[in-house]
Amino acid sequence: MEKPHTTDAYCAQTHEVKNQPPALENYNLFAEDKALQEAVQREGAGWAEQDIARFGAECGLTERIQLGFDANRQKPILHTHDRFGHRLDQIEFHPSYHQLMDIAITESLHASPWREPKKGAHVARAAKYYLHTQVEAAHGCPITMTFASLPALMHQKQLFDLYGGKITAPYYDPANIPAERKNGLTVGMAMTEKQGGSDVRSNTTKAYPIGEQGPAQAYELVGHKWFVSAPMCDLFLVLAQTSAGLSCFLVPRWRPDGSKNPVQIQQLKDKMGNVANASSECELRGALGWMVGEEGRGVRTIIEMVAMTRYDCMIGSSSGIRQASVQALHHCHYRSAFGNQLSAQPLMQNLLADLALESEAAMTLTLRMSRAFDNQDDEHEKLFARIATPIGKYWICKRAPNHAYEAMEVIGGMGVMETTIMPRLFRESPINAIWEGSGNVQCLDILRAIQKEPKVLDAYFAELSKAQGRDECLDAFINQLRRDFKQTPQQDWQYHARQFADRMALALQAALLLQYAPDFIASGFIAGRLTQRQQMNYGSLPRGINVAAIIKRATPAIS
Repeated sequence: MEKPHTTDAYCAQTHEVKNQPPALENYNLFAEDKALQEAVQREGAGWAEQDIARFGAECGLTERIQLGFDANRQKPILHTHDRFGHRLDQIEFHPSYHQLMDIAITESLHASPWREPKKGAHVARAAKYYLHTQVEAAHGCPITMTFASLPALMHQKQLFDLYGGKITAPYYDPANIPAERKNGLTVGMAMTEKQGGSDVRSNTTKAYPIGEQGPAQAYELVGHKWFVSAPMCDLFLVLAQTSAGLSCFLVPRWRPDGSKNPVQIQQLKDKMGNVANASSECELRGALGWMVGEEGRGVRTIIEMVAMTRYDCMIGSSSGIRQASVQALHHCHYRSAFGNQLSAQPLMQNLLADLALESEAAMTLTLRMSRAFDNQDDEHEKLFARIATPIGKYWICKRAPNHAYEAMEVIGGMGVMETTIMPRLFRESPINAIWEGSGNVQCLDILRAIQKEPKVLDAYFAELSKAQGRDECLDAFINQLRRDFKQTPQQDWQYHARQFADRMALALQAALLLQYAPDFIASGFIAGRLTQRQQMNYGSLPRGINVAAIIKRATPAIS
């Protein structure tokens, strides 16, 4: 090859960049998600489609995507005191975090089903949250807790009348000032203690009545909390012991008289993921709190809140699975190797189709749960939600980490670069599986629901029966599951709880896909999940599946 005539020209350019995909940005996340569009219509939120599409376009903008990167570039910083020695308990965030919070609250992702209840309200909110958390997931923690706190507070009218309007308001105000001086409030929760973890009944934090005892009355709380996520919230739901047992309290960050409530942040947790969100350890040194619900019935009071946070974990993990799938599909659509487009090569097609099936199944179950929460006056929907929430939370959240890893591997070396979203998706992927009750806790909750109210199991099988007769493999799978419940002694249920939960989740996802998804999706899922009992790695789909159609359905088209 003849060299250039000058040294400068020879050194100026070493190569031309080829065979690299364009950045996945400036596209409409909703318009490029056919399965989500169908689910929004099917589950009762067609009236919101135009708004969801508008929001999906905003979520795909380059500047919106950049907010997620920026918010995670700097970990939150705790300032316990000001320069004069006054207690602050102030947390400093990257400005992008506040922008994401403002977007979420302005869009009413923290409260829309409570603020404007209507048919499909939970579905519409879930769809927008699903899109929003594909941009950045960590800031969703205070959004979810605020959303989930409202059912609990509605049971205590005096407190809801006092704060409910500001909690549901579409205003984000990050200022560290009393709630009385703000137009919008966020709510956190402080349940976990060092000695108990998920066993909140072992909590040692004490609550002492200031005057009269009972619901809505003022108490002073003394103790510690091992995990207080989003400690910059304005109000917190806290569990503490009274003479009657574990009770629930609403604790403000500031007292109504304008003085600092002694909820003191000891340190921020140094987490592997969920970086943009602050999680902390706190001590309550005589903190003011008002009792919510009956004294001694604290767990019962927050049970609806727990159901809502677990439901949001399903949304968040489904969202992460979708974003990981999209990144892998987009990469392979534009990348070639060994002379062929990656997405057209048989082995890669097997893997990509498997990742896409996981994503659609997760989203389909999640939005079916949204419909159940929209229809809690229906007995079947109420019973179904009770058992399907821990099933979905367990399964979808647990599937996310390996899915994120496989998508990262598809992208290859670039997939582990911090300049891409993949490392963040991977680090975020275990969070929802651990928070709000780990896998074992969800399995035990499934069993507890069945043993306490056997009708929930009937509701579960009634839901599966809607797909009965459409696929012999699924019918056989369901019949075997039903037999195993009947034939396994109840004293052995706990030992086999994960096996039951795995199969219940797979059967439910398969039944939903059979009813609502194209045949190539449902048959692919069943062939890949129900006929191979030993769960293999992703990319082990059997022959006979229309992988090309699955991949086309899930791949976003960008110019």
